[in-house]
Amino acid sequence: MIVEKSRLEQLFSQVQPYITDEQYEKLYKYSEMLMDWNKKVNLTAILSPEDISQKHFLDSVLPFSLVDVKQGAKLIDVGTGAGFPSCPLKIFRDDIRITLLDSLNKRIKFLEALSDELNLNAECIHGRAEDVAHNEKYRERFDIASARAVAALPVLCEYCLPFVKVGGYFIALKGRNALEEISVSKNAIKVLGGKIDRIIDYSLPGGDKRTLIAIKKISQTASKYPRNKGQMTKKPL
Repeated sequence: MIVEKSRLEQLFSQVQPYITDEQYEKLYKYSEMLMDWNKKVNLTAILSPEDISQKHFLDSVLPFSLVDVKQGAKLIDVGTGAGFPSCPLKIFRDDIRITLLDSLNKRIKFLEALSDELNLNAECIHGRAEDVAHNEKYRERFDIASARAVAALPVLCEYCLPFVKVGGYFIALKGRNALEEISVSKNAIKVLGGKIDRIIDYSLPGGDKRTLIAIKKISQTASKYPRNKGQMTKKPL
């Protein structure tokens, strides 16, 4: 379960001044399902009500209040896990359309159940990013690709930028000390058709530091990318 509504509103005060009953009910049900499914599927190690509220829900919504997400944007969440950041964001921005991609089918089953229960209308895809990104149905079809600390930034760029249409953004959500990752990612970003648009440092109410890296897609990604995981490891961009 999550914290009481008044505490959640306090946590979310940077995002919006109040939380509707419907939003709170959806977040409450989300937390219940997360706890229940976590008994049989490894979804998260963050289980206290305060931490779920802050480190999962707020940490999914807050960064997208710092950048412009256009009305009706199409977003793909790569390596989404238990649906972060896309599902909490959808609860607060019902206009966006979300696609959830994860390589573990057990997580996809959870996300399908979550989407049905919360009426998120999410498309849930079981697959690896390096395979799905070569599918014409998904390649360069999204306004935003998001990823929350699932790999090193050069690798994330290769996974995510092929999904983004020219003019769209890859939003990488990182913890503290992201500067080194940014430095070693410059060539990968250029090769894949991107350009760093902005870097925003922010903190959660509990003091945990975060970095948002917004990479704009300025040209099409060459068809050979993304490569398979072995090639990425042996010859990083």
